[in-house]
Amino acid sequence: MKVAYVFSTSGHTASYKLGKMILPQLEEDRHGVQVVGLFFFDDNTYILRTGDPVGERLAKVAAEQGILLMMCDQCALERGLAEGEVGNCRVSGTVAGVQVGCFPDLYAALSGNPPDHVITL
Repeated sequence: MKVAYVFSTSGHTASYKLGKMILPQLEEDRHGVQVVGLFFFDDNTYILRTGDPVGERLAKVAAEQGILLMMCDQCALERGLAEGEVGNCRVSGTVAGVQVGCFPDLYAALSGNPPDHVITL
């Protein structure tokens, strides 16, 4: 089974649920499903900053396992993690492999390897 996670809950959902639960399982190859994508909103985007310990670990796992890392373009722009304008921006100051976009970009990026389920945290 393939899943994609959307981190949308305010606060630090990504650092806690991803960093302390999901990421260790991915690193130890015991998560139980194939994760094909992670999409970040609001302050959850901060985990993808260059130098963030969880973000750096995540970037490594994503590269090894072919996991899409994407953050909301508006959220990234507001937090200084992208440059440009909504609908036409690029990441800035993030760990390797991060993309930025909106739902149509997410759908396009996952179209070659679509998830069976999308889980929102």
